[in-house]
Amino acid sequence: MKQTNNHDNKRLSQWTIALCALTFLLISIDIIDDYQDGIAWWHIIIEVMILLFSLAGTLYFGWIYFATTQATIHRLEQDLTLANQDAQQWREVNKDLLAGLAKQILKQFTEWQLTPAEIEVGMLLLKGLSHQAIADLRATSERTIRDQARAIYRKSGLCGRSDLSAFFLEDLLLPHQSR
Repeated sequence: MKQTNNHDNKRLSQWTIALCALTFLLISIDIIDDYQDGIAWWHIIIEVMILLFSLAGTLYFGWIYFATTQATIHRLEQDLTLANQDAQQWREVNKDLLAGLAKQILKQFTEWQLTPAEIEVGMLLLKGLSHQAIADLRATSERTIRDQARAIYRKSGLCGRSDLSAFFLEDLLLPHQSR
């Protein structure tokens, strides 16, 4: 709900800024046209005042939009920093367990007779990277990665990425009734 509200507020701010800027532009054109047509000075003064209000509105709402966007970015950066710190702490506490798990995954990949390239792709799949991200990381095409992933699934007898992850992770989790 909060995410939707922030998105709605952002859209409203953008439309408000656009409307104020459009008003500013149209009134500017009208003032120039009125001046050239010799319209009464009091009429031009009123339009200049409206022009200044629309400029002030554009600047005000632009500043609010900028400030709220910067605050959101700052909050997200803080959240990311905390998440990275938590992840690093978890990795440090569980480094022996993780090393053992990585060793067992590598052992299983070897038993499935995966090539070195397939082993690397399999590890990256287990980390949750997309085919495109793996292709970018390995400087190859996404099609090559898809072919290597299919080879992994075929050699392992598994149906896909979720089965590959479950193969290594399901026994690490406690059964439902034991939780």
